[in-house]
Formats: sequence, C-alpha cells, structure tokens
Amino acid sequence: MTDTEPQPAPEPDDPRGDEPGSDDVVAVSHLRAQRLAKVAALRDAGVDPYPHRYDVDHSLADIRAAFGDLEAGAETEHRVSVAGRVMLLRRQGKLVFASLRDRTGDLQLFVSKAVIGDEGFEAVVDLDLGDVVGVEGTVMCTRKGELSVKVDRVTLLAKAVRPFPDKWKGLTDVDARFRQRYVDLVVREETRRAFTIRHRAVAAIRQHLDAQGFIEVETPILSLVQGGATARPFVTHYNALGIDTFLRIAIELHLKRLIVGGMERVFEMGRIFRNEGIDTRHNPEFTMLEAYQAYTDYEGMMTLTEGIVEAAARAALDGGTVVTVGDREIDLAPPWRRVRMVDLIADVTGAHIEPAMPLAEARAVVDGLGLEYEEHWGSGRLTHHVYDELCERTVTAPTIVFDHPTEVSPLAKARDDDPTVVERFEVIVDGRELANAYSELNDPVDQLRRFQTEAAAKAKGDAEAGDVDLDYIRALEYGMPPTGGLGIGIDRLAMLLAGVESIREVVLFPTLRPETGLDLDEFPSDVR
Repeated sequence: MTDTEPQPAPEPDDPRGDEPGSDDVVAVSHLRAQRLAKVAALRDAGVDPYPHRYDVDHSLADIRAAFGDLEAGAETEHRVSVAGRVMLLRRQGKLVFASLRDRTGDLQLFVSKAVIGDEGFEAVVDLDLGDVVGVEGTVMCTRKGELSVKVDRVTLLAKAVRPFPDKWKGLTDVDARFRQRYVDLVVREETRRAFTIRHRAVAAIRQHLDAQGFIEVETPILSLVQGGATARPFVTHYNALGIDTFLRIAIELHLKRLIVGGMERVFEMGRIFRNEGIDTRHNPEFTMLEAYQAYTDYEGMMTLTEGIVEAAARAALDGGTVVTVGDREIDLAPPWRRVRMVDLIADVTGAHIEPAMPLAEARAVVDGLGLEYEEHWGSGRLTHHVYDELCERTVTAPTIVFDHPTEVSPLAKARDDDPTVVERFEVIVDGRELANAYSELNDPVDQLRRFQTEAAAKAKGDAEAGDVDLDYIRALEYGMPPTGGLGIGIDRLAMLLAGVESIREVVLFPTLRPETGLDLDEFPSDVR
C-alpha cells in the first residue's frame, strides 16, 4: 500500500456520528442551512450538485462477490465505477474512510490525499452523511482485512440537504417511519430486509404459477358493480360517463369470465380496495393474488396453495420453510393440517353449531358463548361468527379450515350432501387468515339467486353485501367448466415470512392520517 494505514482504522459500521438525529428540530434546521449554503457555493463555483447522469459498471455486491477472498493488505489494478449514498465519513490525517451504500449493500471507501489530490481530498472532506456520490478507483483490501475501493475520483451526484437520523435510533416515531419510508429504508436494515423478502416471495409465486401453466392477466380496478367479496367499497365518480363506480374489493368475477372464455388457468396479483378499518393486519388498499383453474375443485386449490406458499417461503428464506413469529417457530412446509370448520369450533369451544341447525338452537349456542350478533343472521352466519371470533386466533401451524357456511359464501359451490355448506377453505397461520379458496359456483340460476339474496341484505342496510352482476350471470350462461379459485393476501404472506406483526412493515406506503406540521415556509425556494 502506498499510504500508512492508521491504527486503529475505523470500521465502516462505526457507530460514532458527527451529526444530531433528524428529530432534533433545531439541530436539523441549523444543518440544513449549512448544507444549503454548500449547494449555493458549489453552484457559484460552476459545479452542479445535481448532475444528470453517472455511469456505474459494478454494484457493491458485485465487488464483494468477485473480490471477497482478497487477502488483507492486497491491492489490485481492477478499476470500478460505483455509486451510492455516503453512510459514514471519518478523516484520519491524510486519509478518509467512508462507507458507501447502494441497493446491494455497503462497502468501504479508502481515500488517500496522495492519490486523489488536494482539491479532490478537500471535496471528499466537505461531503455530508447522506450525500449521493459516484466513485472511481481500484479494488483493494486494507491491512485489517476490509474490502475497499481505493478512490481516485469522487463526483457529487445529489446533495442531501436534510440530515438523516442517527443510524442506531432511526426515526423514533413509528408513524414517521411509515410516512417517511424513504428515510426508514436508508437507516433500518430490518426495513430493507422485509421488502427484500416480499420481492423474493412475489417473484417466486409468479414463477411457480407460470410453471403450472397459469397466465398472468390484468383486469379493471374500477367496477360498476360491488361484488366478488363481502366488504365495504370505496365509491368514486366517473365524470366522462356521469356515473358512480366502485374501486374493486376483489378480482374474482373478471377472472372467472376469462375461465368462461377458455383461458383455463389465470391469475392476477393486484391492488384491492376496501373501505374498512386500519389495524396491524388491515390496510384499506392491499395486494391480493387470485388464481383460477378449470377442471378442478377446492381440493385441487388446497394443493396449489401449499405449493405457492412453500415456493414463496423457500425463495424468501434462502431455501428454508421455517419462519419465526415472536417467540414461535412455524414450519410452512406441506402437508398442512386439514379440519372442518364445525370440528374446529367443537375442539376450541366444546360447543356444537352448524349451518343446518335450526335458527333458535344456533342462537342459543351463540348466546351461551357470550357473543353478540345481528337479528337477520341465519345459522350459517352464526356458525361462521363463532369460528371468526373464538377459533381462528387459536390456530398457529398452517391449517386448512374447510366447509364454510353457504350463507357467507355467495360465490362457492355447495356440497352435494349438504346445501347449507360450500366447498370452501381458508388457510390460517399464526391466527391470521392467509388464503381463501373454493370450488366455484358455475350454475347461473343458483348464482343469480345468491346475488339476489345479497342484494336484499344490502337493501336492508348491509353495506358489505354485493349487487346483482347480470353480466356475470350472462357469462355463466355460456358455461363455465368446473373451476377452483384461490385468493392469497400477499401483504399477510410477506408479514409471515418477514416475522413482523404489523402490515405496515411490509407495505411501502401504508395508509396514514394526513400529516400535520409541514410548512411551505420551511423549504427553500431559491438556492443559487
């Protein structure tokens, strides 16, 4: 090496910082003023602090992969051009050690005044944490064994005029983390990990379905009819047509039209909108996978669901299937436990209730369990109410709960031996619903009757009940083959795989209350 390495040399993840946290309002204001003055000085000197382009030929992961076994103290002639954000900056006499971060990770920069020159060295020293820079140099390894780029040129690509928070404390306000996801991603490794896991899972799901012969499609988000699920919709107005429309609460009915059209195996991974509450497991807009396969039933969907989740888990967890949720380990590898809803209710509560039960008897069971209910609910909905309120949360290991009441399943095919129950199942893991699937109802007469029952409930004030979709009935009249359908909540799957307890941790920009306190006067309108 051409320069003497200081002893001890700081590590790239050295926790020492030279700036206060970004939640210190006074300090932030002072630092922003200093940095804006630097922007003005650069422009006065003819330097653009926000240039248009920088050509990169290596990611930081590329360098680690190619030179990870470089011996301590070794230098190479291999030139690289990299770019990223400055996360650490330490001056040691005529040397500067910095940590650069790009989308693939971090790498140390070794800056010697003897190599980069006086002017270049001072430009590096004048950088601030958070600045985006382009770096050219050669690959080396310090005497302490830290893989580095020995820098001979640094180009400022974007001046960070607002300081990032302390890397160890991050954004201390939880809502601020979600609202300012651009900061959260920079300062929290856990956040970057969660979204890497989500990406890998989604990519694996697409690959798995493609291998099974499914075609990915896109269907309308705006709908003239409320249907496909039981949920309260968002209503908007279509000015060109002068009509109200709904943001879709499900993808189902359009995909099944495609089954009628002969596509046979289709899926869509798209946004769903439900005008409901917000909590740790619900966001008003979320991502749903829906898949439909002709010539199978809900048992075929059980196998497909197990395969999808296993593929997602192995891709996200580096080949494993065990997730850690809190202090529990859960293995997602199939086969999963399968249990009828009425049997699970009996196991958990000790009570017997079923959709075929006389209404008075069903009400007596629910009363005995201390649950409230609506007067217009039948035995089927009461049965599901008991399951939903008392049983679902008790399930930890992946479990397929099947044979739901017809009363709460307007789009599923009834069992031949009991018309009060449909061929439907839910997958429950760690007390949360992960998937919902069934043998699709393809009898147009029966489907119309169920739509009319829902519409009657809506007329009585049930805002979650659907409308009569006559075009869908018309499609069924052309003949839909026996079909299995499946819906998986991608956000909840990502939560499970990442081991987090809030849906907000896996949704990049979750729904939040409007922010207060932002003031236009706080932002500069003219910096030379």
